[in-house]
Amino acid sequence: MFDATDRTQTLTFPAAPRRAGFIRRVAALILREMSSTFGRSPGGFLWTVAEPVIGILLMTYLFSLALRSPPIGSSFALFYASGVLPFTMFFDLAGKVAQSIKFSRQLLTYPVMSYLDALTARLMLNLLVQLLVASIILTGVIAWTGSRAPVDFTQIALAVAMLAVLAFGLGTMNCFLFSMFPLWERVWAIVMRPMFLISGIFFLFDDVPEPYQSVLWFNPLTHIIGTLRHALYSFYDVAFVSPLYVFGLGMGLTVIGLILLNRYTLDFNN
Repeated sequence: MFDATDRTQTLTFPAAPRRAGFIRRVAALILREMSSTFGRSPGGFLWTVAEPVIGILLMTYLFSLALRSPPIGSSFALFYASGVLPFTMFFDLAGKVAQSIKFSRQLLTYPVMSYLDALTARLMLNLLVQLLVASIILTGVIAWTGSRAPVDFTQIALAVAMLAVLAFGLGTMNCFLFSMFPLWERVWAIVMRPMFLISGIFFLFDDVPEPYQSVLWFNPLTHIIGTLRHALYSFYDVAFVSPLYVFGLGMGLTVIGLILLNRYTLDFNN
């Protein structure tokens, strides 16, 4: 818990002359997190990457044994990986960004540091780690299944961009809510559990009947997963995907979250 006092200042972003200082602060926070999270030995980083790789590959293998006929393509392993990877990446990034204040609490007591520095640093470092994990898994699954279908890297980049913007927005909003209302962190964890089943990991959006399909459209993860699947299955039509909706939602949450963080002065010593 912490005390919150109302502030009248409006939200401000680093001005152009201060951009170099912003980059240095973010870089310093990234190096600090690398040291505290991965340790000083290469083994720490390798285990950070290997743990999710092994876990997701094991789940992919087990599900492929039980469900051999995917809704699209000939390999359930590739179909499942194309759904579970963006799902796990999103929630890992959003969760890490949401914990930015707790992780950098002591450093944020210095006037030179800002919430935006901490949020950006956590997003950048963990996005790079998740991209490395996803690259290893997708490469392994494609090699294992012998898939020769062309990969659309433009669509992959679009899926990653949507995922990053949405994760940053939701993480920023939850960063405020977790700090202001500690109970919300537990409620959020419970509410999000069904998302694994309703985000399109095991099925295609097109196969969902109305009126449920119209409701499912508002789940932004459906758009991200659909975009990644279109990158791996060029014949898969994703007319339902709306990058504008995902980017708009992510940026809207970012602006609201930053305004709320800027509006309240957090007492980090409590």
